Amino acid sequence: MIRSSANLAQGIGRYGSLILTLALIAGCASVQRVPPAVRSELAPTGKLRVGLILSNQVLVTKDPTTGELGGVTVSLGKALAAQLGVPFEPVGYANPAALVKSFGTNEWDIAFLAYDPARAKEVDFSPPYMEVDNSYLVLRGSKVQKVELADQPGVRIAVPERSAPDLYLSRNLKAAQVVRVPGGVDAAIEVLRSDKADAYAENAHMLSLYAEKLPGSWVLEGRYTVIQHAIATPKGRPTASEYVRAFVEEAKVNGTVGEAIRAAGLRRANVAPPAQAK
Repeated sequence: MIRSSANLAQGIGRYGSLILTLALIAGCASVQRVPPAVRSELAPTGKLRVGLILSNQVLVTKDPTTGELGGVTVSLGKALAAQLGVPFEPVGYANPAALVKSFGTNEWDIAFLAYDPARAKEVDFSPPYMEVDNSYLVLRGSKVQKVELADQPGVRIAVPERSAPDLYLSRNLKAAQVVRVPGGVDAAIEVLRSDKADAYAENAHMLSLYAEKLPGSWVLEGRYTVIQHAIATPKGRPTASEYVRAFVEEAKVNGTVGEAIRAAGLRRANVAPPAQAK
């Protein structure tokens, strides 16, 4: 991704005092031991309202028959809600741009999205819980045949608007052009079929799903970055933010994150390494 887990820990500020962090983790053992101040700040409505990006199946899945939501973020959100002793309430957003637009609106208490330094100016991030390879989807005859050769003059790379690939590539591409489109499989297929882009950038898991629906397409080997996924909390809720950070670290250690990734069947996704406190 943009930085290592150690650098991310630095970028989002000091991980918190050792005493506070250990106390918060110890308090995770039961609902009764969750400090009232944590519950009131993290779930002020009596529910844990969880912001979810519905267009990204690495984060959220939806049962086509029942409409029930699942996936890594739903599993983690429910685990945190259960730990707090409050109901889990999903708050869905069609795409990353829609969730980003909700910053500061008090529509959610935590939100699952990729860490980015630009976003960190508006919300507080936990350390990453998951890392996902990002690559390119291309059609036969595309100008882009290798990940490392994508950044060339005349190359058009499509990205979901205001997504992690958009933010990362907009900062790092030197010669290629970024083409912003709505998130989701339909937009990805259309932009390639209509020859409005030479490649589509996304996480490798999603690209594999898109490739199954677009004959003559494939996902390039390798990656242009690793995206780190974290939990955001609104600015101005320091107790909630610290508790979520401790929750994430414990969930990585006790197997909760790993099991959620396996249950979701994610490709090229891994549990993030432990954050390093300074």
